[in-house]
Amino acid sequence: MPEGDTVWQAARRLHDALAGRVLTRSDLRVPRFATADLTGRTVLDVTPRGKHLLTRIEGGLTLHSHLRMDGAWKIYENGRRWTGGPGHQIRAILGTTERTAVGYRLPVLELLRTADESRAVGHLGPDLLGPDWDPDRALANVLRDPARALGEALLDQRNLAGIGNVFKCEMCFLLGVTPWLPVGDLPADRAAHLPELAKKLLEFNRDRPIRVTTGRRGQDLYVYGRARRPCLRCGTPIRLADQGDGSRERPTYWCPTCQPGPSPAPSPARRRSHTM
Repeated sequence: MPEGDTVWQAARRLHDALAGRVLTRSDLRVPRFATADLTGRTVLDVTPRGKHLLTRIEGGLTLHSHLRMDGAWKIYENGRRWTGGPGHQIRAILGTTERTAVGYRLPVLELLRTADESRAVGHLGPDLLGPDWDPDRALANVLRDPARALGEALLDQRNLAGIGNVFKCEMCFLLGVTPWLPVGDLPADRAAHLPELAKKLLEFNRDRPIRVTTGRRGQDLYVYGRARRPCLRCGTPIRLADQGDGSRERPTYWCPTCQPGPSPAPSPARRRSHTM
């Protein structure tokens, strides 16, 4: 699933391609909005909100989309071949005289009044890359349920918006605790540092094509995707297990030496998958 930095980049590309321009083509390929025609309207802006994209259009309308695991918006100069996937995966087309934005595999696509955007994103916590960022409120949200595992709390977009599974794992490493530590057991000094760390990581990566948390060339991430490889700090093999986020299990990486605290044993299925 794209994280806040990736969605921010997608919004910027869409904004640069569409904002201030009149739509000459409009095709929303979802049954509820299949008859909607946005041609002749000017795109006002494209704004990210956490992991959501809000394309605001003249006449008080907003096209709300979410990429989730596989969705993508691709921008093409008019006349160029579209290469984002087969035609049946296209969910939206927004075209101007110069460029066309094509939305592939979008699991969420809805047209709503701009005044009603809160229906789509009003549940979200402070946006790490948005103007509403409030570190005190974000921390209070995370700490609200002291028994909840830190990794789950970080992924809950109602607490703070923009963290995905990669940043969850990397943040827990940098905080020196396992993702399964109850948030109420997080040392006070590390808890106080959490909002600043989260914002720093996303802001550092929002303009980068390759996500980096280590500052080391060729060794971009501390733990994510590094199961069984040596920890960059202590050399202990990185471990992998699943952790839920309230909707599904997600692969979670941590160093058992640098990140003391509760943790599950890797499942047999996981162990087999990394020895084949």
